[in-house]
Amino acid sequence: MTIWKLRNNNPLRKSYVTNNIKHNEFDALIRITVEMSKYLYPYIREILKSKEDIEDNSIIWNDFNKRFIELIKERFNIDSMRVKKLLNQAENDEIIIRSLLILSFCISNQGYQKLKNFLYDF
Repeated sequence: MTIWKLRNNNPLRKSYVTNNIKHNEFDALIRITVEMSKYLYPYIREILKSKEDIEDNSIIWNDFNKRFIELIKERFNIDSMRVKKLLNQAENDEIIIRSLLILSFCISNQGYQKLKNFLYDF
């Protein structure tokens, strides 16, 4: 239940709540993300591969991109400039690829530390 409530700490969401996330909650979210990226790694790899070879595998990339956009429109505040940037086709490919690469790097034994360092530097 706590994790469900923490999603509202994201300022890009429609239902944003201004709560300070605790350090242990932040660490827990990082650990969950790392574990989910390990589970989803074959799919992440397939998406990245399809973007690399767009002529042969455009269906995978297009399906993923379409679903990504749908989720953003459904859950995020589309009046926000940062969200508009995500919805901008010219810019969102780079953001998506970067995010997927970061998640794919999290599958290593040091995945937790890599993601934590990236998020602190963000």
